Amino acid sequence: MGEHIVIERLEFRGRCGVTPEERARPQPLALDLELDYRLETAGLSDDLVHTIDYAHVAQRVVDIGTLQESQLLETLAERLLAALFNEFPIDRIKLWLRKLHPPISYVTRSVGISIERTRLAQLVLHADPLPAQFLVQQLQRLPKGKVLDIASGSGRHALFLASLGYQVDAVDRDEQALARLSTHAQTRQLTEIRARVLDLEQPMQKPDLGHEAYDAVVVFFYLHRPIFPSLIDALKPGGVLLYETFTLDNHIQRHHPKRREFCLAHGELIRLIPDLHILHYDEGLHEGMSGSECVYTAQLAARKPLTPEPSI
Repeated sequence: MGEHIVIERLEFRGRCGVTPEERARPQPLALDLELDYRLETAGLSDDLVHTIDYAHVAQRVVDIGTLQESQLLETLAERLLAALFNEFPIDRIKLWLRKLHPPISYVTRSVGISIERTRLAQLVLHADPLPAQFLVQQLQRLPKGKVLDIASGSGRHALFLASLGYQVDAVDRDEQALARLSTHAQTRQLTEIRARVLDLEQPMQKPDLGHEAYDAVVVFFYLHRPIFPSLIDALKPGGVLLYETFTLDNHIQRHHPKRREFCLAHGELIRLIPDLHILHYDEGLHEGMSGSECVYTAQLAARKPLTPEPSI
């Protein structure tokens, strides 16, 4: 069970308003905060280091609210959410931010906004580039630990997973794409990403992905059927494979990919991983790579058994 910290009616004067007149002089604002966290030893240790210092939280809110000007309460709220998630080990924030004396006839108390957001939702909202929706949906199935990102490209999934605390090995044959990934990782101070140039399609040669080295393997919009045994071998017992790529329906109806062999037949993805336990499988229209037009894909989450399946 998590713990809650509640701060009621934190008042300060900020420059927030659509018109220059509203922003010309500070006006009274109030904020209620509910913070969820998972530091559960404070009551036993009686030590501030084992909890969130609500005085520090309050001071950061006041600093941001009084020193920065904004037109919208929504803008100020987003600044507060970003700072609190970045600076404190908070899992969920619920806030109510309001103007106490708005210049609106008939409003006798306040006007404001209420937002409730989790740390994961904050990361997804501000992720650049956005991760695949299927990855976000299946995150709860991924064991914590080490992840292999196959055909990672510039690393939209590697960067996202590293921001959540995973150690990520990203492999791709595109050296320039991996260089961009490394640059982005350094800029964001994500030190748990290792990029490796690797041609996954060497003829007559299995790619070296390691043996039982990863807690999870993720593959998005890439298909090379001969590597499936290597993907499965790379998983630790109990490890999870997440896979999504185009089906033949997309080739037929959307003419992408142009070559049929880059698309899965119906049910083919399940047949390619006979030794894994299916946790989720779906074929059909799903959100595309850019988050705009939907595409026909197969989506799979599967777990490697903890012990080898008995032969029949």
